[in-house]
Amino acid sequence: MQILALAALVCLTQAPATQPPAATPAPAPVAEVSLSYYAETLPFAWDRMIPLTVNVDGLKVTSIFFNRREVKPGFFNILQGAEFGTRAQVEVTNTAKYPKVPGFAVAVLDKDGKLLGVASGGTKVGTIKPGETETFDLNFTQVKERLAKGDRFLLAIELRN
Repeated sequence: MQILALAALVCLTQAPATQPPAATPAPAPVAEVSLSYYAETLPFAWDRMIPLTVNVDGLKVTSIFFNRREVKPGFFNILQGAEFGTRAQVEVTNTAKYPKVPGFAVAVLDKDGKLLGVASGGTKVGTIKPGETETFDLNFTQVKERLAKGDRFLLAIELRN
């Protein structure tokens, strides 16, 4: 009986022949969300309105303006000259029949193609309703001190309905 028990124990302690692990299946491709998209490189101007004629599926982008937000003389003298960030201000009008949800990205480059700053933004809550005009402030943070020396900028727009 002891021999039979010893043989059973030996059989149980022996590891079964191992097979190489099965290859991990490749992850399924991410389903691409259908978004309207626009991207273009345009001439840059600091502290001047740049008119645009961009139309992304009924969202008309009419202008962009790069500057530092600061309090002008005569307006709250205590805060005169105070700076409140650097921005790209984008004005858009929804000419479509349906609400739009835009996202914007802007990169400013110098004449040698070196990156001077990047900003992004868009609708955080809600939509731009048909016929509405909205202005978006895209904030430049951290890397922004050389923006006024820009030569051109890249504008990208992603649009969801």
